[in-house]
Amino acid sequence: MRRLFPVTYETADHAAHEPREWTLDELAEAYAYPAEQAVWLRANMVSTLDGAAQHDGRSQGISSAADMRIFGTLRGLADAVVVGAETVRLEGYRPARAREAFAARREAAGQGPAPAIAVISGSLNLDFSLPLFTSPLVPTFVITGAGAPPDRVDAARKAGAEVLIAGEGAAVEPERAVRLLAERGLTRLLTEGGPRLLGQFVAAQVLDELCLTISPMLTAGDAQRITGGSSLTVPERFEMASVLEEAGFLFTRYRRT
Repeated sequence: MRRLFPVTYETADHAAHEPREWTLDELAEAYAYPAEQAVWLRANMVSTLDGAAQHDGRSQGISSAADMRIFGTLRGLADAVVVGAETVRLEGYRPARAREAFAARREAAGQGPAPAIAVISGSLNLDFSLPLFTSPLVPTFVITGAGAPPDRVDAARKAGAEVLIAGEGAAVEPERAVRLLAERGLTRLLTEGGPRLLGQFVAAQVLDELCLTISPMLTAGDAQRITGGSSLTVPERFEMASVLEEAGFLFTRYRRT
């Protein structure tokens, strides 16, 4: 892996040598949350050259080993991973696990052994018998609206999940979801999608950072983009923070200006 941006004398010197696999500590430093921000929501997504966020309904086919190392690093730094119900179903989400490589760093930051998973769902059409809900290392959050079916709310609580109400109707209000997690000390937030959930965060203008892997693949077809749903009236401008490269994959990071 090599750093393409920002370029310094040190990074230029490294780039002149044979590329090497970065250590987890180096990746953790490269993706550290900004210390000056009280709450920070970042997204991690992958896209092909022609804009597809999935292949055959999943993101795994357009990913790489380096992409998965960054995926694990971002999880290792987060207080909570926020994900949509559809992604939980399609990607087979399991509880986040504790990783020895991040144990000292998490302890020093006052974090638990692993990030909590926070599932956003208005209908609560979820299988609450899954390990994500019944046997996580840290409790799973289910974020829904006040109009969610009461029997599904009860099922979530009986499974051991902590239910947060972040909307007056059936839909979840993204800004309220972020605020409720922050009130519980979960301020370093990571969302892994899916596209509809990320689109909601973008539309609500609560996304602070986008970590986007650009995969050197073409898929054609009609796969979703990394975001879906309603568009902004005026596009929101983000600025480039860093670009890494390995095996033709670009690992970009953009922040709200």
